[in-house]
Amino acid sequence: MSNTTEERISEIVNGNDVVLFMKGTPLFPQCGFSSKAVAILEHLGVEYATVDVLQDMEIRQGIKSFSDWPTIPQLYVKGEFVGGSDIMMEMFQAGELQQVMDDAGVKAA
Repeated sequence: MSNTTEERISEIVNGNDVVLFMKGTPLFPQCGFSSKAVAILEHLGVEYATVDVLQDMEIRQGIKSFSDWPTIPQLYVKGEFVGGSDIMMEMFQAGELQQVMDDAGVKAA
């Protein structure tokens, strides 16, 4: 992974309170897991940014090394890696994801 890719990912992760690396876009998710992740964030009503990894192969590969997590989507809150869609769903159902957003002071959409 080139330094520039890691730097780009770092800038995205640290430049947004909530960012979802996903396949596709919120309006047109390209996989069920990305669709589920977007639905959870929409339900929480928080402001979030997305990165379509299908549009950028360097980011698609780089994010897996960056987080040491093999799959996409990946959610970051205030620069911290939270997890993929299964972890998001478990945390959401337990009320933990809302708590993470509240604790991080994430703005409502």
